[in-house]
Amino acid sequence: MERYSVFGLVILLAVLSLVGLIFSGWFLIPYILFSLLMILGIRDVVQPRHAILRNYPIIGHMRFMFEGIRPEIRQYLIESDQDEEPFSRDERSLIYQRAKGIEDKRPFGTKQRVYDSGFQWLTHSVMPHHIEDHDFRIHVGGRDCKQPYDLSIYNISAMSFGALSANAILALNTGARKGGFAHDTGEGGISRHHREGGGDLVYQVGSGYFGCRTPEGRFDPEKFKQQARDPQVKMIELKLSQGAKPGHGGVLPAKKITEEISEARGVPMGVDCVSPPSHPEFSTPIEMCEFIGRLRDLSDGKPVGIKLCIGHRREFMCMVKAMLETDIVPDFIVIDGKEGGTGAAPVEFADRLGMPLVEGLTFAHNTLRGVGLRDRMKIGASAKMVSAFDIARILALGADWANSARGFMFSIGCIQAQACHTNNCPVGVATQDKLRQKALNVTNKSERVYRFHQNTLKALAEMTGAAGLDHPGQFQPHHLLMREKSRDMVTGDEVYPYLPEGFLLRGEDVGFGYLKRWTRARAESFAPVDYMP
Repeated sequence: MERYSVFGLVILLAVLSLVGLIFSGWFLIPYILFSLLMILGIRDVVQPRHAILRNYPIIGHMRFMFEGIRPEIRQYLIESDQDEEPFSRDERSLIYQRAKGIEDKRPFGTKQRVYDSGFQWLTHSVMPHHIEDHDFRIHVGGRDCKQPYDLSIYNISAMSFGALSANAILALNTGARKGGFAHDTGEGGISRHHREGGGDLVYQVGSGYFGCRTPEGRFDPEKFKQQARDPQVKMIELKLSQGAKPGHGGVLPAKKITEEISEARGVPMGVDCVSPPSHPEFSTPIEMCEFIGRLRDLSDGKPVGIKLCIGHRREFMCMVKAMLETDIVPDFIVIDGKEGGTGAAPVEFADRLGMPLVEGLTFAHNTLRGVGLRDRMKIGASAKMVSAFDIARILALGADWANSARGFMFSIGCIQAQACHTNNCPVGVATQDKLRQKALNVTNKSERVYRFHQNTLKALAEMTGAAGLDHPGQFQPHHLLMREKSRDMVTGDEVYPYLPEGFLLRGEDVGFGYLKRWTRARAESFAPVDYMP
């Protein structure tokens, strides 16, 4: 019966407090307190939902309280500086320091375990270069593009208004304008807060066609033309899938749709906003390419690309075969790793579905090399890149530029509370609560966005120069080394080599399963050639 001891003690103290009222009115306070606890204990004993409360009335609530604050206890008191949950304290501290413009140097040497398997590093030169200009840019726009764009090598990845607050969007976009880099709208459309910031936009078109949809949820070419031809929009990104929840649609409940969200997405108030898992405007690789060509024409020749997390590798090859057959080639492809973030996703999707960035990027890069298309389009990469090394590593493995979502979220004050889906973000970043987001000072945070971008690229310039290079785009796999086991090290080109140009067109089997998948891919369908319906 010891499990009822606290409940019994509360009853006893309530009775004693009642008796004490005979002698002094001050006993009213403990009497009210213990009476309320006694009522709570009675409720716990009779309620049918929680066994722990029935067996441990009153004190059982301690379990739920500690469970509720477990993430904070772990983050602030238990986890080490290198524990990733999903970003380590070292990573977050680096972002905060660079965003605030304060000292980001470290004394006493590295805290990394340099002899543990998985450790990676870049090679350096005995003849380092000094790079004056860290405003690294790449030219995006193929031969069919009329309005190419000189894109920064580091940009804000897709985050929709609705997932982020108005002040967060405005701070991010204002910072992007100050730094001259791009801000991806996410599939939630272009809001008034994007326009107010005045920064360059990558207009993402998802399966819900927000901002360019008919009342039935289909693509509206006239609305798209109006959005895409806005001078603030520099590129168009057709989203096929997202790293954290590939193959999963979404529903924004009617109760969460504000007037501003309704305006940006072009959806009615009082109705659930549905984003289907796949695009209703095309169902085959050839139709997808034709849709890309249509978007390019409607946007008056702006760069148009696709974003996806690699799943079935053969399906990506189906897209590539369609590009060859139609001669409609995207100006860019953004590869999103499954380690990417999202406001909310089913646990199984976030943990176990989709290909991580490194494998997805190297596969896409080598497939395009295999058919001679790599020089006709640029590749962006998105997923957990917050430091100069992260960017250099991904450029070495085949990307042309890097996007970061959570890195820039940290720069405006995100503390990794992981409450993005609750509308209770403690710092006003991922919420539509007017009072909570009011705490996010746009003027101050936009300056932090600008400084984080600038200081990260300055660090990248220093790493590039230390490697004896003049531009980060010159990093190659052989510049990257990694410890495969506790003693052995391998170079990046041994693990992630650049495969020969045109090998797929020549039918060469270079290993890794490329040719086998290529022979089963077709431009007319995403199904394999040997599929029998």
